Amino acid sequence: MQKTIIRVLLVEDSPSDAKLLHQIFSHTVQHKLEMVHVEQLSEAINLSLSENNLTVNHLENVSFQPHKFDVVLMDLGLPDSFGLDTLKAYRAAVPDIPVVVLTGLDDEELAMQALAEGAQDYLVKDQITIQRLVRAIRYAIEREEILNKLRESEEISRQALVKEQQLNELKSNFVAMVSHEFRNPMTTIRTAIDILQNHNNMDEARRNIYFERVQDALNHMLQLLDEVLFLSKSETAKLEYKPAPLNLISFCQEITEVMQMKAAGQKNIIFNNAGECNLIYMDEELIYCILTNLISNAVKYSPPQSNIWFNLTFEGDMAIFQVKDEGIGIPETDQVNLFQTFYRASNARRIQGTGLGLAMVKKCVDLHGGEINLESQQDVGTTVIVKLPLNYSGKSE
Repeated sequence: MQKTIIRVLLVEDSPSDAKLLHQIFSHTVQHKLEMVHVEQLSEAINLSLSENNLTVNHLENVSFQPHKFDVVLMDLGLPDSFGLDTLKAYRAAVPDIPVVVLTGLDDEELAMQALAEGAQDYLVKDQITIQRLVRAIRYAIEREEILNKLRESEEISRQALVKEQQLNELKSNFVAMVSHEFRNPMTTIRTAIDILQNHNNMDEARRNIYFERVQDALNHMLQLLDEVLFLSKSETAKLEYKPAPLNLISFCQEITEVMQMKAAGQKNIIFNNAGECNLIYMDEELIYCILTNLISNAVKYSPPQSNIWFNLTFEGDMAIFQVKDEGIGIPETDQVNLFQTFYRASNARRIQGTGLGLAMVKKCVDLHGGEINLESQQDVGTTVIVKLPLNYSGKSE
């Protein structure tokens, strides 16, 4: 036992029994025992869970926080609870503090039942000595510590198993997604090459059409590979937050121009900014991933010639990004799962996509210490709002 001070909560409604234990406590030398005494179960639970101090009447030379008990000495026959129900109620409310049950000479059977219900030990009141008291307390604390470590180990093993199951599911989804998403561009490339090889007399304009189809298919495959690599980094904790000086307004303007070019005149992307901000520090790569994915989704799921609003607002120490479209919207039942890897809304599955975009966005937002919210109505449109702290230094902050 490494502690020199053992913090004890005594739950005993008998004044004579409590006095006896007080006297025994006062004679401990090698292990200093500091005790708080209460008479009811409700007091014991409240005190164990609360940071509030007791009244002076209940304290005896106590120099510790009342909720930091090492062990509880508990009589099971209390004014507000009786028998095993007393122990069960306390353990249910406070499962991490060991309990030593106090019994009478004729209560040994009850004491054994208490051990089966989670008590670490029991003491017969008329047979308590300093040595027995200290030994029971010490062993109770040590056994509880061992049990806690076992529980922690079990929880770690359970989490590892869940993680392994998630990774296996992720691999299965990945194989299915890649086989599906690569099939179409590969078919396009193969068809275009066959046509170009077998039609030597094709005019230049028509040949260029097939070359453009090959280029588009290759670009799609490269984008897919980039998303897969990003996913791999995030799943293996290799995706890092690397802030650097960034002119956010100019950066957003450049992104708007790039995305407008990719939209090829089919959508109208409108950028607005409000508020003022000096040079800030953000991760340019992660910000680019967030904004291009959100705008790309708005373009993909909106009707031709519709408007997409891209707004940047500075409020206090936050940058607020808003991307709003007039697209197909997202069913309410799908919205809770949208940030899961490979998940796609039920009304979007006929439109080409990987289900990686919003999952990537969420990971980037988390790395920035920010938050993302989504408002959507089916057949009306979607608004995504991302709030990021300015000059966020990372998890070590």
